[in-house]
Amino acid sequence: MDLKLKPFDFAQAVARAGLRPDGMPVARGYAAAEGASFQSAMAQALQSVSASQREAQTLQRELQLDNPSVSLEQTMVAMQKSQIGFQATLQVRNRLVQAYSEIMNMQV
Repeated sequence: MDLKLKPFDFAQAVARAGLRPDGMPVARGYAAAEGASFQSAMAQALQSVSASQREAQTLQRELQLDNPSVSLEQTMVAMQKSQIGFQATLQVRNRLVQAYSEIMNMQV
């Protein structure tokens, strides 16, 4: 195993972080900021969890119908993936509700 280290390129690292060389954020248009909004990230995550659950349901149905192209292992893995995604989504929701409650209870 030959390990070669490349010299650190500060300008490239700063650019990857979205900063100018003086450390200030790079000014981006409104469309770029909107594309990376929390709402769109949450919507994408929920769609991903929903797709995972649909896939697991489809595999369960095919397994029950004795489809030879669907294995029990494949079905169980899909079910576990959908369950983990659902539990993670549930935890995010709980944290958001908790944060909202804390903010609402703050005194102004």
